[in-house]
Amino acid sequence: MPHGCIAGTGLAVPERVVTNDDLSKLIDTSDEWIRQRTGIEQRHWAVEGETGAGLSKIASERAFAMAGITARDLDAIILATSSPDHFVPGNGVFLQRLLGVGTIPALDIRQACSGFIYSLSVADAWIRAGMFRRILVVGQEIQSTGMDVSDNGRNTAVIFADGAGAVVLEATEDPNRGLLAFDLHSQGEFAEMLWVDSPGSMYHPEISHKDLDEGKQYLQMDGKEVFRHAVTRMPESVNAVVGKLGLGTGDISLLLAHQANLRISEMVQRKLELRDDQVYNNIQKYGNTTAATVPILLDECVRGGRVKQGDLIVMTAFGSGFSWGSVACRW
Repeated sequence: MPHGCIAGTGLAVPERVVTNDDLSKLIDTSDEWIRQRTGIEQRHWAVEGETGAGLSKIASERAFAMAGITARDLDAIILATSSPDHFVPGNGVFLQRLLGVGTIPALDIRQACSGFIYSLSVADAWIRAGMFRRILVVGQEIQSTGMDVSDNGRNTAVIFADGAGAVVLEATEDPNRGLLAFDLHSQGEFAEMLWVDSPGSMYHPEISHKDLDEGKQYLQMDGKEVFRHAVTRMPESVNAVVGKLGLGTGDISLLLAHQANLRISEMVQRKLELRDDQVYNNIQKYGNTTAATVPILLDECVRGGRVKQGDLIVMTAFGSGFSWGSVACRW
């Protein structure tokens, strides 16, 4: 039976770099405060005129070059983002237009931090069902424009950032390569622990001047609850996905965990008893790019020589919803 295999990867981030010292001029914070709590040293924020679809195009074209294809070789596009350029439609069709491809399907997935993992699962299912053989999967965010860059929004403004990562997923019938197992979950009772309240169709109108004055358009996060659940759920999911292959965490060549907070990643590593050479983190220079963190990690590792043929790569993520999941991939 055919299944998905990653043939190419790519990333793109805005050129603008915002350091902790830059933020300390806008918010009551400091480089030391941010580093101690998050591990972040800098992040990339978009400037006016940059779009999520535009970043996605750059990342996608880099993935095409690695895979040795062009956009016209695609059968479908799946794009994960919680920060589309417009409320409607999603960014998938805007990316399709920028790539200049025909009337192939373009699906958006709004699963926030776990969006890329969920998107891979959908793409893999399409390939296994025989619907398509070559799919572009993108994780992308521009979150800087939705941050409350003031003392009121300090706990989120210092963390979240912009970027895009892409992979080309191709059909293979080699049972020893590609995407081998998934583990996916959600728990909606904690939805308000990490969310944007408004705009929303439950309100009349979707957003009001009162909502804007109250800051309901900004991301709200209960950091302690997110931390508590993330350091439990990601290790559970990693154990579950390698268990489906009859393996253990000692068999993992490289774990790529969602870059929510370096302290979370370090705790996940300890709980899974992984060596330093079995993990990779880059939140220090990119911040939390939500749906883009995992594909950005993957591209850096592939291009940096951290991934070799035969390696077992596990990607895991946790975030808004709460939703979380993992995928095991044999390179």
